[in-house]
Parts: sequence; C-alpha cells; structure tokens
Amino acid sequence: MQELAPAGASYGGDTAAAQALSLAAAQARVERRRRRQSLLLALPLLSFLVAVFIVPIAALLLRAVENPEVARALPRTAQALSGWDRRSEPAPAAFAAVAADLAAMSDSADAGALARRLNSEVPGGRSLVMKTYRASRDVGAGAPPPEAVREKMLALDARWAELPYWQAIARNASRWTPDYLLAAVDLRRDGAGTVEPMPEEQRVFGRILLRTFQISAVVTLVCLALGYPLAYWLSTLPARSANVLMILVLVPFWTSILVRVAAWIVLLQREGLVNKALLGLGVIAEPLTLLFNRAGVVIAMTHILLPFMILPLYSVMKSVPPSYMRAAVSLGSTPLAAFVRVYVPQTFAGVGAGALLVFILSIGYYVTPALLGGADDQMLSYYIAQYTNVDVNWGMAAALGALLLFSTLALYGVYRRFARAELSLG
Repeated sequence: MQELAPAGASYGGDTAAAQALSLAAAQARVERRRRRQSLLLALPLLSFLVAVFIVPIAALLLRAVENPEVARALPRTAQALSGWDRRSEPAPAAFAAVAADLAAMSDSADAGALARRLNSEVPGGRSLVMKTYRASRDVGAGAPPPEAVREKMLALDARWAELPYWQAIARNASRWTPDYLLAAVDLRRDGAGTVEPMPEEQRVFGRILLRTFQISAVVTLVCLALGYPLAYWLSTLPARSANVLMILVLVPFWTSILVRVAAWIVLLQREGLVNKALLGLGVIAEPLTLLFNRAGVVIAMTHILLPFMILPLYSVMKSVPPSYMRAAVSLGSTPLAAFVRVYVPQTFAGVGAGALLVFILSIGYYVTPALLGGADDQMLSYYIAQYTNVDVNWGMAAALGALLLFSTLALYGVYRRFARAELSLG
C-alpha cells in the first residue's frame, strides 16, 4: 500500500496536467477565432483605407520621381546620348536619333507631351520640338547619313547647336528623376548632372513653404486664443446648456466652405458690414482693407477652423475635476494662480491635439487663400493646383504634394515626441 500511493499521486498529476494542456489549447483556439473575427470585421475598413488613402499616396510619391515623357518619346536619342560628356556638341548620331524618334511618333499628343516637358526645362523647348516634329519625316527621308541629318536639323533650326536643349534631353532620358523633388526644395541639376542651388531669383518654393507655415501658425494661435476661453466656459455650464451652445459651435460644419468664404467677402469688403460697424462706432476714420490680403485669409480660416480647436479642448476640460481648483484655493492659492498652475497643465493634451489638428488642416488650405488673399498670401496648395490644372505638370505637382506630406509627418513626429516626454514626466 505504501508503494501504490506515489503511483496514484503520479497518475492524478498526469491527469491534471493533461486537463490543463487541453484547457490551454481550447483557450488558444478561442483566441485565434476571436482574432480572425476581429480581422474580418476590420477588413472592409482596412480595404477602404488602402484604396482611398495608401494607394493614392503611393501614386503621388511615384509620380514625383517618374519622368516618362522623354524616355518614352526619345528611346534612340537616350541611347545615343548615354556616353555623352554633356559639355561638347553631341555626335551626329544623336541628331539622327532625334529625327528618327520624332518621325516614329504616331500621335502628335506624344510630341506635345515631350515639348511641354522640355519647355519646363529650357525656354523655347516647345517650339523647337514641335517644329522639328513636323519636319522630321523630310529630315530623315531617304535614310541619309548622320552628318547629313545634322546639317538638315541645324538648317531647320539653329537652336539644335545649343547645348542646353541637349542637356535637358540627356538629364531626362531616364524614366526616373530627382529633378521634381529637387525643384521643390529650390535645388537643381546643372548641365553635367551635379546638384546645385537654384539662382536666387528662382528660389520660390522655400519662401512659399515658409509662408504656408507662418499663416498656419497665426491661424492656430488665433484659434487657440479664441477657443480656449470658450471651451472653458462650455465645460463649466450644465450639460443641457452646454449641448445647446455646442450645436452653435458646430453650425459651420453644416455650411459649405465656399458659402462661408463668399459670406466673408461680403462682410469684409470696404462697404461691408464690418467696416460699417467700425465706422459707426468711431473705431476707424476710413474703411479698412480687409480683402485680398493676409488679414482676410486669417479671419476666414479662423472662422472655419475654430470648431476643430474647441472640440478637443472641451473634451479634455470636461474630464478635469472641479475639486482640484477648489482644493488649490482652499490651500491659500489665488483663483488666477490656481487656474494657471493647476487647471491649465491638465488641459495641455487638448491644447496639443487641437493645435496639431488646426495646423495640419491649415497648411493644406487652398480655396480660402485663393479667394480672399493676394498674390503674396497664396499657400503651397495653390501652386499644386496651378501645376495640376494650368501647367499640366503632374510631376511638379506631385513633388510639391510630397513636400507637404513630409512636412506634415515631420510635424506630427515632433508632436508625438513632446507628448511622450510629457507622459514620462507625468
């Protein structure tokens, strides 16, 4: 009997271990099934985000470095210029290759795309390409030797002897190019392909990006100055009154941006309601110029974006217990000192979220500055639209869009770093 007890105990232990393993396996199956169900429920949303967010951004970044016009239209020329030093006149074979490539084009639209691309590099490229395209079959008729083709092309247009046109073709002979991204940060490649700063008079996008950030920063600060006291007041009201007033805050969301901008045009003009009210109160002696300048842009953008500042602030302020302020006052602090030292630090999360949201929305604004601002008040998105709709330069538009995207991501990264530092200190 003394020998059977350990055996029975071992058998009971093995049974308990087997039951534990079986239970663990069942729990693992349940967990896997739960994860599959969660994934299936989230799959439509993930598919939607990929289709309307990830894919367009990937296409934008791809188009910013894609350069298909010259590579597709002039394949023989690209091959003939592959070993060219870009400092002396190309060999006659390059002239013959240009004539052959232009003669092989079946559609004038391809020649037009090539002409636009080269014209963006060198002024006069459009007329040179189209003129040579129309005469290309006569230039190459009868399969003349390359030297004869060169003479015919120079007789047709003497600009074929100028290096900038050939250098532009050689720089863009590859399907992929950094030129658009370089131009977006005021850099360029010279005739030999070396990256260099653009001439001072051509450095525009750096100033435009700085202006975009300046306007966005001003709008963010004004929204914070107006939204913080309003959100604080709403957070101290009874729930019924706060809900009614919050509806008034959200009214701008129900109105089109174009309608609101048109209303501000009416209000801010020299004979508008704002100037009439200020004149009637004796604040000003003559009407102010509030349209087609920076003031009109800031006023309209603040009106449109103010709810995006109030909502995060209100949600955070509602979670701050009022007893903290009362406790600080009861311990001898003045109400103002208690507000600044006790209440305000607890709302920093709402301030950061609201400021980030307003700033990011501001740097992408287009309609409001275009309608209410002057020539020196246009933001980066205006030039993206210009290159897309007017100049039909998709590569440059995509490069500026990529610059705006990376600026936004960098800003968000800075915000996340400060947020993590605040949490670690807290």
